Amino acid sequence: MNLHKTLATVSGMTMLSRITGLVREFLIARTFGASVYTDAFFVAFRIPNLLRRLFAEGAFSQAFVPILAEYKNQRGPRATRILADHVATVMFWVLLATSIVGVIASPAIVMLMASGFASDPLAMSLSVSMTRIMFPYILFMSLVALAGGILNTWREFRVPAFTPVLLNLSFIFCTLLIAPRLSQPVFALAIAVVIGGVLQLALQLPALRKIGMLPRISLNPFEILSDEGVRRVLKQMLPATFAVSAAQISLIINTNIASHLTDGSVSWLSYADRLMELPTGLLGVALGTILLPSLSQANASGDQREYSSLLDWGLRLTFLLAMPAAIALMVLSVPITATLFHYGRFDALSVDMTAQALIAYGVGLMGLILVKILAPGFYAKQDISTPVKIGVGVLIATQLMNLIFVPWIAHAGLALSIGLGATLNAFFLFVMLRKNKIYQPESGWPLFVIQIFGALFILAGVGLWMGSQFDWIALQSAPWTRIGLLFVIVLICALGYFAALMAMGLRLTDFKRESA
Repeated sequence: MNLHKTLATVSGMTMLSRITGLVREFLIARTFGASVYTDAFFVAFRIPNLLRRLFAEGAFSQAFVPILAEYKNQRGPRATRILADHVATVMFWVLLATSIVGVIASPAIVMLMASGFASDPLAMSLSVSMTRIMFPYILFMSLVALAGGILNTWREFRVPAFTPVLLNLSFIFCTLLIAPRLSQPVFALAIAVVIGGVLQLALQLPALRKIGMLPRISLNPFEILSDEGVRRVLKQMLPATFAVSAAQISLIINTNIASHLTDGSVSWLSYADRLMELPTGLLGVALGTILLPSLSQANASGDQREYSSLLDWGLRLTFLLAMPAAIALMVLSVPITATLFHYGRFDALSVDMTAQALIAYGVGLMGLILVKILAPGFYAKQDISTPVKIGVGVLIATQLMNLIFVPWIAHAGLALSIGLGATLNAFFLFVMLRKNKIYQPESGWPLFVIQIFGALFILAGVGLWMGSQFDWIALQSAPWTRIGLLFVIVLICALGYFAALMAMGLRLTDFKRESA
């Protein structure tokens, strides 16, 4: 398998997802601004979304994919199919029960997530109502994660990478056509979440049927719990849940803290998070998606050299592409935020506040992406305990940083703590990979780092100077001019960065990679 080509395919699909996501955020910002309504929605959406990340995409994929790959490579099609059926059955019934409990317990859950809403009856009422509407999303998206894990193991990456586009299209449709028809327009966003979850699951089913792996749900999940493979997945999921939960628990705590800050704080963080997710998704999620099955296969075949080489390739690509993205987000924070969101009810104050959060996220962007590359190095070997131990320390460190940063820079301090916490996480993951001799850096790293930092210096200088030449707030009256200027600045920065790299002898063809 050509990993370079596969990465380009997955990144292309992810790019489409992120572009439609930016359109979605633009429409939400223009329609609702940064207000108590958007704060209530983002809190309500964060609850099922966090559970999805904890129990589905994160912990589940890391526990399920390596075991599924082992079954596929060593036990044959029938055993693999039975494992998929049994895991799907347990997941369906557990998450159905979780969704029912979540709907009933929504007031308590919202209070846990955003205790600051206790003094704002409107925010509390809206959050509870939208949480109840959206909670079934976790069921649909967990099944989507199951389908994606199966498809990725069969090296079908395109369909899972495309599915998030459907959620964004659902948001766009509901914001434009349903919101104006509701007495409380913000409820259209909650409806969009449920529709998007159904559409994403529906898209996966034909792809699963095509490879003969469409799971069958049994009516009795209890008899399946004796299955050795299911018990192994569940055993791995428990520590994996905690391993991926460090950042998510920090996010819950941060949301609660933000609910006590100025109205709009939750929304400013959410808009900045959406911008930060563009490079995170294009590189971190895409690379992590294709690395985990490849690493699992290398581990199953005992090829340690290939295992280490895959990690080295992923790390080099991260430095090549993530570092310029982080610098660009920081030096062009105001131009990017103003160009994308400064319309309708999204005012100049919201531009400034969102830009501050974006700069803070940019500081830790490398860490956020590196975690997605380094963590699979443990998960593919079915070593969950090491990331768990690191995650505990990161969780504590993140909250200690909140005590320092939040009184100083308010909501931006929450973003900075998350980013720096992820950087600590990445650092210790790297140290342990080296200590356990799982990863051995290949030759050429010192020169490569010098080349990257030299090109970054040029990118930062060009971006700062060009971005400071225009009044991005005043350009609200000329949106197409503002869009054109940002496009030209980003293009010049990108061309300058890669031209500098090539002038220093770096060749992009060196990053082509094959995997068995």
